[in-house]
Amino acid sequence: MASDIIVWGRINSSNVRKVLWCLEELGLNYEQFDAGGAFGVVDTPDYRALNPNGRIPCLQDGNFTIFESNAICRYLAKTYGTAPFLSEDPGEWALADQWMDWTTFSFGMPFRNLFWNLVRTVPEDRDQAAITQGIEHCSAQFAVVDTLLNNQPYLSGDACGVGDIPLGSLAYAWFNMDFERPEQPYLAAWYKRLTERPAYQKGVMSPLT
Repeated sequence: MASDIIVWGRINSSNVRKVLWCLEELGLNYEQFDAGGAFGVVDTPDYRALNPNGRIPCLQDGNFTIFESNAICRYLAKTYGTAPFLSEDPGEWALADQWMDWTTFSFGMPFRNLFWNLVRTVPEDRDQAAITQGIEHCSAQFAVVDTLLNNQPYLSGDACGVGDIPLGSLAYAWFNMDFERPEQPYLAAWYKRLTERPAYQKGVMSPLT
């Protein structure tokens, strides 16, 4: 039987990984259809009717359609989540939620430039200066996270929650790209805890390319 929840987007997109991981954590049934990149689809009239931006991911839940990966994860968490994944305390929710926006605005673009150079660009065309700058910037940002995780096991607090999903999806690439990373033990321990979660394994840990 077809699921009421449909995810549009290729599984090697970090933004799609967020949504798949969230769905898996919530134990929801869904169908995923490849779109974007080599798969196309996003420029078709039918898809543009769902997401006029022509970007991925896009999620349909019955008659409800939503795009933007963080917004999708918030929607899923608030619609289907329960404690401890979804805190009922507004303050606890806000403290988790802030890391979703932090990932997008403080970490996302420098990381994207690093990822595209190391994973999506052939070696002879890579911008080494951009790679060096990206590693330095991301390492400095991760130092903030490493300090926090010295005092709590997850970005969301005592339990893994929606606040861990955006950065956790990027952390998979960070720890699997070929370069020398600084020693950040609490960050590494957090990542290890994520990799032990079946939902993370299924939603995030697919080939980078």
